[in-house]
Amino acid sequence: MTALSHRALGALEQFNAAHPWDHNAHYHSWILRQLPRRFGSALDVGSGSGDLARLLARRASMVHGIDSDPKIIAQARALTPPASPVTFTTADALTGIPASSYDVITCVAAVHHLPFTDALTVFRRHLAPGGTLVVLGLSRPTSPGDHLLGTVAIPLNAATGWLKNRGRTASRPVSLTAVTRPADMSFPDIVREARSVLPGARLRRQLFWRYTLVWHHR
Repeated sequence: MTALSHRALGALEQFNAAHPWDHNAHYHSWILRQLPRRFGSALDVGSGSGDLARLLARRASMVHGIDSDPKIIAQARALTPPASPVTFTTADALTGIPASSYDVITCVAAVHHLPFTDALTVFRRHLAPGGTLVVLGLSRPTSPGDHLLGTVAIPLNAATGWLKNRGRTASRPVSLTAVTRPADMSFPDIVREARSVLPGARLRRQLFWRYTLVWHHR
């Protein structure tokens, strides 16, 4: 990465702190468009504070969210109405999924924290026939196309933050970037490993340093 790129990203980080928005939540509506209008059960892996799980509950009879952080699970429970069909559990994504199958499984910005192939294998095992898996993930940029998409995303990211905040500046600078392990797999490696576990999976590079994976269990 060039010195100019470092300066651009530094300026973008300062701008995002003043005009914060959630890059993952930005894709929630896209995720919902990949799913049936109604379904029985859903599992949200790495559910965080539960925003996506609560959206899934508008279509599902039952939604279960799991996250390895007990504090964020406590927050998710506090934000969820008592009558909601959503439950949350502190659990490991590879070993803590309840022994049942789900019509929908979602995983947002969490799979890069896990052994990738093992995680997809577990998701496949718990996805009911006819079910849909949707993953929003992060990859390590390696190709000229990756870097070009990242460069294009910089002004779009700033414009999105400005529009979502209606031009207002946060009273206190906010960081929406948690201390996380950076993605260590390139997009081509992700595609190759994903399709070895999930034949026919559809993967696409997306804006704002994300990729998507959609797989239907036939």
